[in-house]
Amino acid sequence: MISRIVDHCFWFGRYLDRAESTARLLQATRQLVSDADLAVTNCWQPLVIVSGEEEPFVERYGRDALGNGELVQEHMTWSRQSMVSLASSVRFARECARSIRDQLSLDTWEEINELYLWLGRKSTSTLYVENREEFYRTVRRATQLTMGLVRSTMLHEEPMSFLWMGAMFERAGQTARILDMHHHTVEHASVEHDILQSALWMSLLRACSGFEAFMKKNQGRVTAQNMVAFLLFEPSFPRSLYYCLHSGEGLLRRVWPDMRADGPVSPSLARTEALVAWLQAQSRALEVAQIHKLLTHVVDETAAICSLIGQEIQGPPRVQKLGVSSQLQQA
Repeated sequence: MISRIVDHCFWFGRYLDRAESTARLLQATRQLVSDADLAVTNCWQPLVIVSGEEEPFVERYGRDALGNGELVQEHMTWSRQSMVSLASSVRFARECARSIRDQLSLDTWEEINELYLWLGRKSTSTLYVENREEFYRTVRRATQLTMGLVRSTMLHEEPMSFLWMGAMFERAGQTARILDMHHHTVEHASVEHDILQSALWMSLLRACSGFEAFMKKNQGRVTAQNMVAFLLFEPSFPRSLYYCLHSGEGLLRRVWPDMRADGPVSPSLARTEALVAWLQAQSRALEVAQIHKLLTHVVDETAAICSLIGQEIQGPPRVQKLGVSSQLQQA
């Protein structure tokens, strides 16, 4: 595969999962506004912060607009200037798909193209105004269907491996951002009551579609510590940080054929291995109060790994010999 095709496959997966995660975040915040006894500003401002949009949003609308739910949703849904808005993510995903049309299955291409066209229809704008929940639900279903079609209709060869790798690393970063909503909401609202903090974790658990899986795994025992451990470290839950990063690590090993267990390690693989090992170490003694620091580290590291992967795609990986201990020191 030529580097341009590989790059488009990787970014198609990233943009597709980013669109789905943004819809999740917006939907979860709307529910939080309705269910939690919090000021509206303390619900919407954290969303802008964890999305990395605080600076451009404030420059465009002013700091007072951070508490304006309608304006935040408008920006995060339709803004063409934002790289993480729903419209931008779907548009970029469709452009990537158009460039790799011969690598995708017909069903995959038709679904992402239909979602792109649907967002541009007048009836969709009307749905956004009249039934916001259904609008976000439709976006999530369409992106999930597209990802399902990738897995079920494409050959499980290099194009799909790079595509799914992009989705896994993007999902790890996006899940960390969603979970960091708890820290910023508690910080801005000065929430100290344990019951309300647990309610916030429960809301984020639902935002990750993990409520049913969590209840089955923990047999109904709901505590903040259990919820954090599940969302971060549960190896059988496909949206946990560990699952996404471990899957990304496995796909990296697969796509670079010269990478062996005792052979040279690419910078991206070395950094991923270090991050996975570090995350496993945190699972042994993590306190809920330390969660913000952990999530910030995961967001920064996944962004750095994706950047390294992009550099390696453009040419042969710059290999180096690294042991596990030196990898952990570098991380």
